[in-house]
Amino acid sequence: MAKKNDYMKMVQDMMGNFPMDMSAFEDAFKSQAALGEKFSKVALDAAEKSVEISTKWTKDTLSKVGDMTAAKTEAVDYSKAMTDFASSQAEMAAENMAAFAEVAKKVQTETVELMLAAGKDMGAEATAAMKKATDEVTKAAKKATEAAK
Repeated sequence: MAKKNDYMKMVQDMMGNFPMDMSAFEDAFKSQAALGEKFSKVALDAAEKSVEISTKWTKDTLSKVGDMTAAKTEAVDYSKAMTDFASSQAEMAAENMAAFAEVAKKVQTETVELMLAAGKDMGAEATAAMKKATDEVTKAAKKATEAAK
């Protein structure tokens, strides 16, 4: 009579030879944490620069308001002060909007660079993990086949 194959034992042996490597999950977690840290740094730098721009704009505006509200000797001087204030506000608005646009442009550039770098790193990690998994599965399959003989 032919020898019976114990398929349950073969499956158990195969699964025992197929260890789960948690280092890939740990590396992925570390990579995600590092990426999150870099994105946070970009956002915090942008917020800091935006606050600096806003603070300077507010200080300059308050200074101009002080000049405008100062007592004048002639009625015509009040009109001139209002005109000067409106003109300086238009200039400051243009300058500050350009400064905000530069901050936004820098954030956009850094974000794209981070995403490209992350995509490249993830691709390399995935390729390495798949190669390692393929090698392990091949070894496990060979062992299981030899054990079944």
